[in-house]
Amino acid sequence: MKRFLTVLAILAVALAALPAAAAPEMVLRLGETHVADYPTTKGDMEFARLVEERTGGRIKIEVYHSKQLGEEKAVIEQVQFGAIDFTRVSISPLAAFAPAFDALQMPYLYRGEEHMWKVLNGPIGEEFLNSLEPANFVGLAWYDSGARNFYNSKREIKSVADLKGLKIRVQESKLMMGLVSALGAVPTPMPFGEVYSALQTGVIEGAENNWPSYFSTSHYEVAKYFTLDGHTRVPEILIASKTTMDKLSKEDQEIIRKAAKDSIPFQIKLWKEFEKVSEEKVTAAGSIVTHLTPEAVAEFQKAMDPLYSELKPELQEMVRKIREVQ
Repeated sequence: MKRFLTVLAILAVALAALPAAAAPEMVLRLGETHVADYPTTKGDMEFARLVEERTGGRIKIEVYHSKQLGEEKAVIEQVQFGAIDFTRVSISPLAAFAPAFDALQMPYLYRGEEHMWKVLNGPIGEEFLNSLEPANFVGLAWYDSGARNFYNSKREIKSVADLKGLKIRVQESKLMMGLVSALGAVPTPMPFGEVYSALQTGVIEGAENNWPSYFSTSHYEVAKYFTLDGHTRVPEILIASKTTMDKLSKEDQEIIRKAAKDSIPFQIKLWKEFEKVSEEKVTAAGSIVTHLTPEAVAEFQKAMDPLYSELKPELQEMVRKIREVQ
């Protein structure tokens, strides 16, 4: 027993002699609305990990997921004022601070996913990130959120005519209501949480969203027809408070910017895996997935002409530049 206590005493002395882990010089907060295992949250965490690693632990970013710091709009406002340091949000609410972001949300804007990433990771995407600074934000990186598609409980959608008269749930957005109306359907704004019961009871006949949302909400149980029209690709964005960034050295600012960019492939990979699992699950459950023909795609795009003609001249010019990217 005496020998055992002696060993414990020696270990205690040895441990006490070890240098204590250095506390971070700066702890920053990142607000995230999604749950801990969602691809964007994991992207946030990879960003935070890279910053801590590359600053030798001097800067630590704590990720608060699941709306712990508040709803999206409230968090954006706190980031603007410097009360929260970072957040990951959809670009939609940022259009209120940087109107040019409306151009990125236009329907059937991109030729596909590859085209979108060439735009976002090129000079145009950098221009959009920089456009947030007058509103006291620093745009850091783009994250994937897939494409939004129509689904309904009545029939396959193979042409614009098949949408005619269907009551389609939309977000409370002028653009989305205009999109659905232009296709001959009836836009029906309602909270997302009410969509399942509304589909089940026939209050609406359809909705629109990406693969993971269609699966995770169980909407596939009450609306089995899923049409891959990809009407919008609205990316997520990682932003910082300019107030926070201005407090940092140029070297640390660069570390943060680079860490954000380097987290993009990780987040995209997780998103693709998430999409694949969602598609497999709903297909196995009996959902009918419809791929549009090139002719049908052209018809859907043509129906959007009135929406594009309503854009301000500067946004029409930005759309032109986006479409010219090869």
